[in-house]
This record gives sequence, structure tokens and C-alpha cells, in this order.
Amino acid sequence: MTNSRRILIVEDDEPFRRMLGKQLRLHEEFVSIEADTGVKALELAKADYFDIIIVDVGLPDMDGREVCRLMRRNGVTSPIIMLTGADTDADAILGLDAGANDYVTKPFRIGVLLARLRAQIRQHERSDEAVFTIGSFTFQTRNKFLLNEETNQKIRLTDKEAAILKYLYRAHGRVVDRAVLLGQVFGYSAAVETHTLETHIYRLRQKIERDPSNAEILVTEPGGYRLVV
Repeated sequence: MTNSRRILIVEDDEPFRRMLGKQLRLHEEFVSIEADTGVKALELAKADYFDIIIVDVGLPDMDGREVCRLMRRNGVTSPIIMLTGADTDADAILGLDAGANDYVTKPFRIGVLLARLRAQIRQHERSDEAVFTIGSFTFQTRNKFLLNEETNQKIRLTDKEAAILKYLYRAHGRVVDRAVLLGQVFGYSAAVETHTLETHIYRLRQKIERDPSNAEILVTEPGGYRLVV
């Protein structure tokens, strides 16, 4: 399935960790990577980007809240959900103070966790901290640049180019009507005669397509555009 979310599960209880990873993969919207120690989790988070991270408080080598604190210090902006066995306000406050976005108390229903994961991802994608994968590119919304993962080349985007990509990405593969993009990105009415959108689409394709005349990522559809991620 395209557009799967990469999730890092940091949990030392192997049966529980594997069960959780399996449950999340069943929904086909997540690709899970697992770590059983805080040190391994920090290494993975430094080397790669994850859409969301689950960290258990009780890890064998360090407190999960310290893992969270160190991830934030290392520049990790992905949402972090803490798992805890202690259902107290004080425990929750410690986790949130360490940089966690949310916490879930064990035992929990998988449906509850999924709802929390989806809510945090949606909220994060609306922020300027979001990082998206588009084809072979990593799109850093705050810095407005694309990183070509194959060549390690950075490609700068204009404000409008970044806004177009962000809006199309959030459509999750659906066609976005031309009039909607004109209104949302440029503030134009559909009645206004302009080729501004088409010009920006053309420039974007020059930056992201292997063959701009035969688009495979930013494709034209009847009435609008679609992003293939």
C-alpha cells in the first residue's frame, strides 16, 4: 500500500512488541520498525525518519522519558506516544514534560491506540514540522526543500511550490480540483483567468520528475491534479 506510515515501536517486552507490530501492520497503514532498548531507538531515530514513535516508559537501559527527551534534543520532531503502566496524572505530566505528545496506559484496546496514532499524525501533518516522503524525495515542510534520497541533492522550493505539494500530499492520492488549489494556495476565485497554477506545476515537475513531459509523481487528472506517493 502506498503512503504507509513508518512507525517506530520502542518496547523491551518482545511478545508484546511483536504483537503490537503485527496488529498495526494488519491495518495496512503502518510499516513498523522495532527497538528493544533506548540506545537502539535513538540510533534508529537519528538515522531515519518515522511518522510516529511509540516509547514504553520502562526500558531496560534507560527511562523511556529520557529517550523522548534525548530524541527531542537530537532534533526529532515526529509525534511521540508514551506507553505507561501507571495511570496517574504525575506520570503523564512527566512524559509530556519530556516532549511526548500523548500517553496511553496499559492495558489498552488496539482501537484506542490507533485512534491516538491517527490523531497525532493528522495534527503533525498540519504543522510546519512535518516531513513527507514523495517518490524518492523527502519533503521538509519547515525548510521548504526536497532531499533526493538517491543522489542526496537538496532542491529548494518557493513558498507556493511547497504549499502545492503539502496540499496535494494531504489529499492522500485523491484528485484535487484545480479551483480548490487556486483558492487554497493562491486565494484566487475559479472565475479568475490565470495560468499561475499551471506555471507552478510546470516548475515543480522540472524539479521532481525524471521526465517532466511524462509526469509520474505530480500527475494531471480531469479537472485537477494528483500526487502519486
